[in-house]
Amino acid sequence: MSDLPDLPADTSRRTGDAAGPGAGSARPDPDKPESEAERRRRRAQFLRDLAEARELRARVQPRRAKAARLRHAMRMRTFRW
Repeated sequence: MSDLPDLPADTSRRTGDAAGPGAGSARPDPDKPESEAERRRRRAQFLRDLAEARELRARVQPRRAKAARLRHAMRMRTFRW
């Protein structure tokens, strides 16, 4: 739970991104394409948030999470490469 102190700053940053007319224009210069490092940093943050949300859902709804794990395992067994 060391992420709790960071939540207010992250939340305000996220809501600020989507609040304006250009939701994707959080960068200082929207005409300049974002750097590869910036894209990787945003993607890593997104994946961390997604994993955290999945863990929370598994704790809150253990039966549904177990069913989802079983469905995923079944899909992976029946998938053909």
